[in-house]
Amino acid sequence: MSGSGSNSLWGSRFEGGPSEALAALSRSVHFDWRLASYDIAGSLAHIKALHQAGYLTTPELEALTRHLEELRKRVESGQFSPKPSDEDVHGALERGLIEIAGPELGGKVRAGRSRNDQIANLIRMYLLDSSDVIEAQVLDLIRVLCDRAEEHMGVAMPGRTHFQHAQPVLLSHHLMAHAWPLVRDLERMADWRKRAKLSPYGAGALAGSTLGLDPALVAAELGFDGVTQNSMDATASRDVVAEFSFISSLIGINLSRFAEEIIIWASAEFDYVKLDDAFSTGSSIMPQKKNPDIAELARGKAGRLIGDLTGLLATLKGLPLSYNRDLQEDKEPVFDAVDTLIVLLPAFTGMVATLTFNRNRLERLAPEGFSLATDVAEWLVKQRVPFRDAHEITGKLVSFCEANELELHQVPDADLAAISNKLTPEVRQVLSVDGSIRSRSGAGGTALPRVLEQIATLRKFVIRREGV
Repeated sequence: MSGSGSNSLWGSRFEGGPSEALAALSRSVHFDWRLASYDIAGSLAHIKALHQAGYLTTPELEALTRHLEELRKRVESGQFSPKPSDEDVHGALERGLIEIAGPELGGKVRAGRSRNDQIANLIRMYLLDSSDVIEAQVLDLIRVLCDRAEEHMGVAMPGRTHFQHAQPVLLSHHLMAHAWPLVRDLERMADWRKRAKLSPYGAGALAGSTLGLDPALVAAELGFDGVTQNSMDATASRDVVAEFSFISSLIGINLSRFAEEIIIWASAEFDYVKLDDAFSTGSSIMPQKKNPDIAELARGKAGRLIGDLTGLLATLKGLPLSYNRDLQEDKEPVFDAVDTLIVLLPAFTGMVATLTFNRNRLERLAPEGFSLATDVAEWLVKQRVPFRDAHEITGKLVSFCEANELELHQVPDADLAAISNKLTPEVRQVLSVDGSIRSRSGAGGTALPRVLEQIATLRKFVIRREGV
């Protein structure tokens, strides 16, 4: 039994144990216990490498495999759990294995590895599994956005820049504009997996091991694509963790931007949407209230995700090679990011799936704010008017409408001609929302055929990602 306490993995050269203050500060088992199943999987792979290298007999390998599987069952059932005296998940599980296998056989498992390469491996395994859960939830949201777009095909709404009326667009086009950033987030996640699927096992504390163990065997057993190229980098770097945190924060930011619109749309002043009772809340004092809590929480939790990333980057920024205990702080930020997204995404998707859109109001407001002015300017360009002149003519038309409280299509022919002889009655061809939307048929435009193409492409993306 080491001087540092019965469950320590490091106290053999110490005559006395750590102070209570040090033990409390060092303890991580209260948050890294969620990695227990990955630690056991790593041990099952590691003992195969020990056996291949001749450090375990075949009977010992078979016995340890049985004991580790038994430990896994006890952990999953809750029969075995960490004690307050356990420093971390590694020490707790070694204690559990020794309780089953005995100290002589159980004590052999630690040969050829360090907590440094173990934890670098476990966090990758955890994040890879978590990324699958998050991706499935994001795909659900993309699918729902496609469904809602198809339900409201042809419905026009005001498009905005600077939050002012700009040009009319299809509601379906607007919804698709919130789907594409999520697609890019999943593409980033797929690219991240290429870097995450390299196993640090075999790096040891920092310089590798002298025991001749095969890290490729362990990597293959654990489902990795290969082995990290540098042992010091493997144990010292957490860019894979930071990149996952970055992608998580981007997902949160993209949800938050949509959430902000939903909050505005649900207000009495806008009245674009109504929230479903199951995805909104009331007030403890004002009986009439229907609050967009899911959207507000999405907006708030985006800040939390950014904080997770910022804190992690600040922890990493000044660390010398190789392992430093600061890296204990890498786990809680991404644990929090995972926990945040997997509870937020289903609620957000449910909110979007059950929104009721006020079609009549959206279409009534689509042409307001002189949103067809650009169509007038471009019509003039088609009449061979230089755009500089077309812009000035259209600006004068808008000023006339403002002064006389008219919409563009309400200006009499005589007044059009007075503003410019280029504004012939034929300009009325473009003074309709339907005509404006139909004419924007270039790649990525809001015209119906282009929106249908977007939806088809997104649905193929969902199917393809689900099949990976």
